[in-house]
Amino acid sequence: MKELLLATKNPGKYKEILEALEGLPFKFIFLRDLDVEDSDFVEDGDSFSANAHKKASYYFKKTGLLTLGEDSGILVDALEGELGVKTRRWGAGEFASDDEWIAHFMDRMAGEVNRAASFVCAAAVVGESVLAEFEGETAGLITKELQAPITSGIPLSSCFLPGGMDEVYAALGIEEKNRVSHRGKAMSMVKEFLNGLLDSNGDKESGSNV
Repeated sequence: MKELLLATKNPGKYKEILEALEGLPFKFIFLRDLDVEDSDFVEDGDSFSANAHKKASYYFKKTGLLTLGEDSGILVDALEGELGVKTRRWGAGEFASDDEWIAHFMDRMAGEVNRAASFVCAAAVVGESVLAEFEGETAGLITKELQAPITSGIPLSSCFLPGGMDEVYAALGIEEKNRVSHRGKAMSMVKEFLNGLLDSNGDKESGSNV
């Protein structure tokens, strides 16, 4: 069975990607389970797609495995320019616990009337002769209070209400969340691409879809 490295160390993102790609004939490998020396890796792209591509390319070169890189974050109207590609490093910082990070965020949003926001997810698949890039986006609102228990690694899921829905991300079922979420949309395109790759090339890694 072909292997696919999911180049994230975030358990929440890894779980959601697995759920979205369920059914593909791949052995999925969690980056945290590999002993990869990556102290020189710096996530410094100026866009989600640049970071996703950089992750996928870096870890493909390190491991030789077909690699899926992902980068995602939130754009908040009231905090224009503050989050985006810096989302997890913003505010309380990337080393803060989920509880600490979301507490800081909710405190910062407490006095804001405009609570509009959009989640964006970029994904890139890189292999020996494979390059494919995809992006999903979902608009919605930041709720005034957390409306579901925090999911490890993705605390914003407890206060992001996608447009047209009555429940925040973290309260949605798997199928419904994959249908409406930024990550679900991006991974749906990834899944279609990988299925096509297998159908047209068997076990060969070839082709591109940029």
